[in-house]
Order: sequence, then structure tokens, then C-alpha cells
Amino acid sequence: MMKHINIRVTGRVQGVGYRMSCNMAARQMSVTGFVKNEYDGSVYIEAEGEEENLSVFTAWCRKGPDHAYVEDLNITEGEMKNFDAFEVSY
Repeated sequence: MMKHINIRVTGRVQGVGYRMSCNMAARQMSVTGFVKNEYDGSVYIEAEGEEENLSVFTAWCRKGPDHAYVEDLNITEGEMKNFDAFEVSY
């Protein structure tokens, strides 16, 4: 079943390649949506895909790339937006 989730990632997640790595991970897992940096130092993600793919994707988000340190992941469900691809938003 297709699902939409909103994810806020806190910790040392800016300036460590989190968005670009997230983009590659999402594409490999057939997840669509976007990732962007927030002014408070967190990263915000909207993701859509099959529940199984989103589960694997959120597991990746909890770890992030090598130089990241993820303190917390806040995940909420949202309305489907039917994204076409996964993109880095600036």
C-alpha cells in the first residue's frame, strides 16, 4: 500500500552530505518526494512509496551518511501528493 510520511531529522545532519545521500538512498528504494535543510539545523523530508520501501528508507534516515549524527527522527503520516521523483530542495 502506498503511503506518505513527513520526517524531521535532528542532530548533526547539515554540512555532512545528508541531503545528497538521502536522495541517492530514496531513488534506490523507489521512494519519491524531497529533502531540504531547515533554518533550525534539522533536515525535513517528505517521502512516498510502498510501506516496505518506506520502512527501509526510514531505517536509513536514522543512520544517515558516515559523517552525520542523527539524534532523533520524528515521523508523521500525511496526505499523498503523488510525487514523480525524489529531489533535493534548496
